Amino acid sequence: MYLVSNQEMALLDKGTIEEFGVPGMVLMEHAALRVVELLSRYYGKLTHKRAMILAGKGNNGGDGLAIARLLINGDVNVTVFLLCSPEELKGDALTNYRILQNWGAKIHHLSNEKDLQRVDIALMCTDFIVDAIYGTGFKGSITGMTAELIKIVNDSGLPVFAVDIPSGLDANTGKVAGPCIQAQATVTFGMPKLGLLLEPGSKYVGELWLGDISLPNKLIQSSRLKVSLITAEDVVAKLPQRPRSAHKGTFGHVIAVGGSEGMTGAIYLAATAAIKSGAGLVTAAVPKSLHGIMEMKTLEVMTRPLPETEAISIGQEALGTIAELAGAGNALVLGPGLSQHVSTSNLLMQLLPKLDKPLVLDADALNIISTNDPKKTLMAIKAPVIITPHPGEMSRLMGIPVREVQQNRVEIARKAAAEWKVIVALKGAKTLVAHPDGRIYVNPTGNPGMATGGSGDVLAGIIASFLAQGLNALDAAVAGVYVHGLAGDLAGLHQGQAGLTAGDLLAELPKALMSLETGTYPNLPQINERLNRII
Repeated sequence: MYLVSNQEMALLDKGTIEEFGVPGMVLMEHAALRVVELLSRYYGKLTHKRAMILAGKGNNGGDGLAIARLLINGDVNVTVFLLCSPEELKGDALTNYRILQNWGAKIHHLSNEKDLQRVDIALMCTDFIVDAIYGTGFKGSITGMTAELIKIVNDSGLPVFAVDIPSGLDANTGKVAGPCIQAQATVTFGMPKLGLLLEPGSKYVGELWLGDISLPNKLIQSSRLKVSLITAEDVVAKLPQRPRSAHKGTFGHVIAVGGSEGMTGAIYLAATAAIKSGAGLVTAAVPKSLHGIMEMKTLEVMTRPLPETEAISIGQEALGTIAELAGAGNALVLGPGLSQHVSTSNLLMQLLPKLDKPLVLDADALNIISTNDPKKTLMAIKAPVIITPHPGEMSRLMGIPVREVQQNRVEIARKAAAEWKVIVALKGAKTLVAHPDGRIYVNPTGNPGMATGGSGDVLAGIIASFLAQGLNALDAAVAGVYVHGLAGDLAGLHQGQAGLTAGDLLAELPKALMSLETGTYPNLPQINERLNRII
């Protein structure tokens, strides 16, 4: 399912009007009908309900005025507060204002903070509020009277239904720079807006509904949209098939390289995740002093001891052995628990240009690369590459503050993928997968319980497993982040999020895969975004 920016949505609206001859008033009427239908879903019969409509001066406000008319026609007691003078209205919004006047609606104009006393009084006789103040073109921070109005509305405790987007939320980035409507539900029109799915914006959206306003499918398909929400159906279509005639070699061999003193668990988690997500064979290559520990911890994963440094990390002398292992494998994961010892760093930098098998670079592999010209290093690798940075690792790779990464996650991921010619899986709430051609995939699965040590190692192992099973780099990353989050959601469902560990994810991986294959995954909001088409 595509996600759009406000600019892309504006072009779709414009194309619908100019290329297909659909009047703007028709689109506005469709939008209003979708909101009224949602209200009917929530309240059943709307007759004699008491509604407050907050309308701004743009097309979003025009939607609100059309909603007011439809509710009045349904015998709803409607009070409209217009946050501008009638002279500021234009186009379809002005037309709907004039129609609403003819309907005899109660329209109050808010021009200063003193007028807000009327809102306070009206709230005492209100069942629900419709927010049509600002639309998807909003940027920045709400101030003045409107900021105070939003505070009053949020403090009222009444259910608020947002028209297209909660007022105060950036439709492109999900940023909330000031006061923002806290909606119980949001009806977004035509196409879901990216900012509604990203943090922190998604916290203000409530239940997210998609309202069909009859955009031409031909126009959507020709628009070259590049951001998508990953769905279960997408992932099922990508998952490796498992024929009855298969043997262990059918499902590939993952080589997992990492581990150092105090970080044995990282490589254990990555290697075990690879086998738990379907790889036929997995070999964990670790410093020789840790080999005995790995032999004890793992039954299904093969192990290989490597020359080590005095700090018990993999030494530069291991280059030949790792190259030999890589030649026998189908995919590699490098970095979990690796350390940044000088000898280990030299090893990695010498190894990368020699590799010709798909690989996942995670953790200390990324930290080492960040100190060695990331663009030059990554572009010198002949094989397909997936990097899996968390925001801190991405900040080091890009040479920018973590705050900047978090505030511009989509553009940062897209820029890194394009410049370095790699697939980027930027971890975090709503993990993003970016392709060098500009495509972005937003992952809806996962929960705060997964913010724990080792979770990223599990993800790296899953993606490497899918690579070894024959998926291309993009599909492996997209399926990997979704399955990883789904395993976390299943773990959270079974035992709660507090205290959830990376080991719990391992236990849930086969169940996550089975639930996708059989269509039995639970209908949890964090697994399936409440994104519903209203007919």
